[in-house]
Amino acid sequence: MRRNREECAALDAADPLAAMRQEFTLPEGVLYLDGNSLGALPSGTPARVARMIEHEWGHGLIRSWNDAGWYGLPARLGDRLAPMLGAAPGQVVVCDSTSVNLFKVLGAALRLRPGRRTVLAERVAFPTDLYITEGVTSLFDGARSVLLPSAADLDAHLGEDVAAVVLSHVDYRTGELLDMAAVTERVHRAGALMIWDVCHTAGALPISFDDCDVDFAVGCGYKYLNGGPGAPAFLYAAERHQGEARQPLSGWFGHARPFAFEPGYEPTGGIRRFLTGTPPLLGMAALDASLDVWEKVDLAAVRAKSLALTSLFMDLVEPLGLEVVTPRTEELRGSQVAVRHEDGYAVVQALIERGVIGDFRAPDLIRFGFTPLYLSYVDVWEAARHLREVLESGEWRDERFARRSDVT
Repeated sequence: MRRNREECAALDAADPLAAMRQEFTLPEGVLYLDGNSLGALPSGTPARVARMIEHEWGHGLIRSWNDAGWYGLPARLGDRLAPMLGAAPGQVVVCDSTSVNLFKVLGAALRLRPGRRTVLAERVAFPTDLYITEGVTSLFDGARSVLLPSAADLDAHLGEDVAAVVLSHVDYRTGELLDMAAVTERVHRAGALMIWDVCHTAGALPISFDDCDVDFAVGCGYKYLNGGPGAPAFLYAAERHQGEARQPLSGWFGHARPFAFEPGYEPTGGIRRFLTGTPPLLGMAALDASLDVWEKVDLAAVRAKSLALTSLFMDLVEPLGLEVVTPRTEELRGSQVAVRHEDGYAVVQALIERGVIGDFRAPDLIRFGFTPLYLSYVDVWEAARHLREVLESGEWRDERFARRSDVT
């Protein structure tokens, strides 16, 4: 159903999440539809980071490793994040980057499946997943990575040599959502381990790692979770694997007795064995502040509004002649909408000049991310209006919009 602006305003008036917008600092005159790349700033984050800098670091100095609880922060943040991921306590830890964490869990998975040497990944996955998979398999004698044309081709490749499968819960380009439970069950039937990348679903919709019997997962803190640029990532390791799993980056924070300063490595028990080096505490303070916001909301309500916002946007852009590549079927859709345009980069730049911030993914995809905690229905209506005007006026053809920046 194509709605007008007044109808969208009425939806905002009845929106149970409308009050959450005040939890974020957003610039005037900006419609921010890029929270699937970098989330907005929670209003409590500056004070939380300042407290760590001025008091915990400035006054407490090194004593804050104990007095302010710095040492246990990776596991404590993991336990705060765990309910959003459908995980029991002790299975999530916040640390490092998504790439580093994928390296760790993939190395652990290969060791848990001796005699199997194939890792399956999707050719169209976010490239870092493919690069890390290629790097890890090169370190294991006889191991190899096989790239699937798409996740739909998984069953044809699930042979007896497959040790692990790495898939993104949501396709970063199209926004297509995979059925976590069904895919994991098929992988397990073949005797392999399942690793999920949930960068584009953590904070966007309910996830159920434990109920889906997931083995390992990784995700970032800076997209829908609003942890800030370069925020620490997280990893999930099912409790059943923690006793035997050995991850390859055996740094001192994962040691059983890190302050014994012993020359040999002995992994600690539980999820902390997936830690490596000293945690980035300032980034963790920012993520900690963002979790204060998330503990106030119901992810089911977030998901309901996400689906409503994305459906509204697709209805509004349908008459513009753009190919919408994001699935219309709700259970197959994450929290973004992607459309094709052969000069998509220029169109995005023209929109940004108008204050509508989306992003571009080569070769021809324009992506719009929908973050229900701070986007309104009227925001979506206005964003679609600007897109229509940019296309109809042809203003995107101005040569300044075609000049590429380092980050696209």
